Amino acid sequence: MLKRIFPMPLHTLILIGVWMLLNEFTMGHLVLGLVLATIIPWVTAPLSNPHHRIKKPIKAFLYIIMVLADIVVSNFEVAGRILRPNRQLRPGLIALPLDLTGQFPLAVLASTISLTPGTVSLDFSEDMKWLYIHALHMDDEQSLIQRIKSRYETPLKEIFAC
Repeated sequence: MLKRIFPMPLHTLILIGVWMLLNEFTMGHLVLGLVLATIIPWVTAPLSNPHHRIKKPIKAFLYIIMVLADIVVSNFEVAGRILRPNRQLRPGLIALPLDLTGQFPLAVLASTISLTPGTVSLDFSEDMKWLYIHALHMDDEQSLIQRIKSRYETPLKEIFAC
């Protein structure tokens, strides 16, 4: 019953909080804020796209820390590569086979790859079983695939339990 009245309770709390921060604290504003904070999520709830929930928040936090560290390290690696003569660069395209499922987890994986300097996610295959990636420098295609799968895809499978 409560879920029908407040389909998105967190959103309701955020809306009332922001409303009260933006307005004077009067009984009229409080009542209007409560009405709007109840109606807006009720109207927009059918439009929301349910996605995978984070099942292991501690692992998600550790994943974020690891990705941030990888971004810093990759920035230095890319800077070193572009300062050397271009004949030492070996760019390449790879097709990464995916074990991960779900639009949101796949979007997180593709974003992670693109955020890490030196690699860019290009596209998914139509069946969502492959992710095409461009690498600025690639010594060994298989080692890059294994690194992405073990470093990014496997933790995301655990975080989203998919």
